[in-house]
Amino acid sequence: MAGKQHVLTAPKDLRRADFTVLRTLPTRWSDDDTYGHVNNVVHYLLFDTAVNGWLIEASGVDIRQLPAIGLVVETSCQYFAELRFPEVVTAGIALEKLGTSSVVYGLALFGAGESPAAAGRFVHVYTDRETRRPVPVPPEIRRALAQL
Repeated sequence: MAGKQHVLTAPKDLRRADFTVLRTLPTRWSDDDTYGHVNNVVHYLLFDTAVNGWLIEASGVDIRQLPAIGLVVETSCQYFAELRFPEVVTAGIALEKLGTSSVVYGLALFGAGESPAAAGRFVHVYTDRETRRPVPVPPEIRRALAQL
């Protein structure tokens, strides 16, 4: 992966130091399921919140107002350890690949420990807001991604 994260690092061996961007996200009471840990669907919500929150801050624009929108076309997640409310989660964000109209993020979620509780990837394809046809990644987003 670009930035600090190395391509050959196994997901379970990632550490916070492998990521240029780290964002803290609180868990909520409702995130825990009947088994007493954060439900797997919440991991995807945390990925989405981390990436889009960072994009808004790093680009300096409200990405919801751009003529091109980033649609999620692929996500994946590997689970290594449980997260539980009221843990504060740290999301690591790295740039895996930047294409003409797509961005692939490498992600990890960390609880209290140094090893990741989960690692995954998240793919945005930028499309015209109206036609939903692929368009180039907006310049505001490209500038933000340069930080990764």
